[in-house]
Amino acid sequence: MNETVRDAVSQGRIGSRFWLYANYHCNLACSYCLTESSPTVVRRELAPGRMVELATEARDLGFASLGVTGGEPFLVEEMPELLLELSSILPTVVLSNGTRFGLDRLERMRPLSGRDLRVQISLDRSEAVANDEMRGPENFRKVVEAIPRLVDLGIGVRIASTLDMVDEDDMARLCALHRSLGVPDDDHIVRGIVRRGRALTEGLGSDAGLDDLAPELTITADGAFWSPFAPTVTGGRLDTDLMIGRDTRSVATAAGAMIALVTGTDYEGPVDDRFT
Repeated sequence: MNETVRDAVSQGRIGSRFWLYANYHCNLACSYCLTESSPTVVRRELAPGRMVELATEARDLGFASLGVTGGEPFLVEEMPELLLELSSILPTVVLSNGTRFGLDRLERMRPLSGRDLRVQISLDRSEAVANDEMRGPENFRKVVEAIPRLVDLGIGVRIASTLDMVDEDDMARLCALHRSLGVPDDDHIVRGIVRRGRALTEGLGSDAGLDDLAPELTITADGAFWSPFAPTVTGGRLDTDLMIGRDTRSVATAAGAMIALVTGTDYEGPVDDRFT
């Protein structure tokens, strides 16, 4: 590649966080889900061992942190142990709907106390009815029970609220709620709905294309993508408009294609791996 990943990251040309889609299946079917995830979709998992290999290569290339998303990553049985290994490679954030933290799972999370790891949990409304209309029955109850349990274990928790519009009164109630659960303001993320996947079908959110999404290299079982918001599914079919390539054997190859796109230079890798 004409420019190294380390240089591209340090100069802000590409994002410093490297993303992995652990899986595509989920126990919920949220109305704005980018990947149309649900209990019935094909799992399309990255094997835990493969995720460790990719994370190690990403670190060696110069990426500074790691993101793990899905689907619901905690449907992958080995996820607590996998996160222990991944967070020893790079600082890690894992995105979750917060509904899979029963007592057994929490006990297996205990070794993650004090590690360079954040569990980012979705919580969209301050009241159960409004929240669960978007995300599914009992979601609110499970989330507000799980968060303080994780905090008590010494595991860092962030809350992400995905909103089509921001109501100031409800936002004030939502912030009061996350503070009461032990999550400070600095760990509360508010983001808009991206009109891709199920959100596109439902007519929610705002359009987001190449120029709207920061370049954060993302690997899934299907290929390499421009952003964690890119490997979406609409009408049961994978969207490839923001795909960099299908060959994910080498993080360096995918990163090289991304850097070439960002810098407007010629890509020196295999033609089949270029952005399509």
